[in-house]
Amino acid sequence: MNLYISDLHFGHRNVINFDHRPFSNADEMDHYMIGLWNNRVYDDDDVYIIGDFAYRSGKSSDWYLRQLKGHKHLIIGNHDRCTIENKKAMAYLESVDKMTHVTDGDKQIVLCHYPLAEWYKSRHGSWLIYGHIHGNKNDTYEFMKTREHALNAAACINNYTPASFRELVENNARFQQSDKDIRTVK
Repeated sequence: MNLYISDLHFGHRNVINFDHRPFSNADEMDHYMIGLWNNRVYDDDDVYIIGDFAYRSGKSSDWYLRQLKGHKHLIIGNHDRCTIENKKAMAYLESVDKMTHVTDGDKQIVLCHYPLAEWYKSRHGSWLIYGHIHGNKNDTYEFMKTREHALNAAACINNYTPASFRELVENNARFQQSDKDIRTVK
């Protein structure tokens, strides 16, 4: 099975406030997310980490990667230098790309850390799975939610767990529904 997640930011204390994550510190967050990952992922699953795996952590990227199940593929994000410069970490990754194309069932999917206005075969039904904007509801979010076949894989909107394509669709719909709920209350 293919699973997707972005913006894990393992070890990054400041992301707790940035994303309003429900953790008291980075160690608690790391422990919890490793547990969620390993409860969800089977050894033969392919997990696409769509950028920003670990950042400003006191632990090395290989410390995290060796604990995580599945075949791990990294799509490089803006906070992945510590991972790609770590030879031990790279040994735990099946692939490392800036952008890639995968097939998931009958879906053609482009994976890129950054939101894109257009992508390979976007006018012919292909999908984009991206990250970078976390759960921010800024101008980029407002634009991306108009893209019918674009899904945000941010950990904070996908329950800090690698998600299947179907789960990404459901989680993104729920996240966008929260906009409508807020407008209805006002």
